[in-house]
Amino acid sequence: MSESRINIRYNTIARAHIHDISDADALVKDISITGCCIEYTMSVDITMNSQYTIQIIPEPASKIGKFEILVESRWIRTGEYSCDYGFIITASPKGKSFQRYVDYLTWRSILL
Repeated sequence: MSESRINIRYNTIARAHIHDISDADALVKDISITGCCIEYTMSVDITMNSQYTIQIIPEPASKIGKFEILVESRWIRTGEYSCDYGFIITASPKGKSFQRYVDYLTWRSILL
């Protein structure tokens, strides 16, 4: 799946919370300026091609506060112990925080 992507996805250890879906936080597995993948340890009620608001809670080392992105669900992959959900990002109401986070992940990936 990653071979057909235009933008590089950056691995992260951020947490995510999808409003009105679950009280549990998810793990942001990867993110780019155009999409993201989140992982829940359980199946949640996400409908394909539907709009959601995701609150991203970056790892403390980034020194970036939480922010929201608007997304549309594109795929679901169910595993033995977790479920991955893929989204395209349609908007970022507080774009500066989101862009700073992607910039931080880009910088971090160069160091690794």
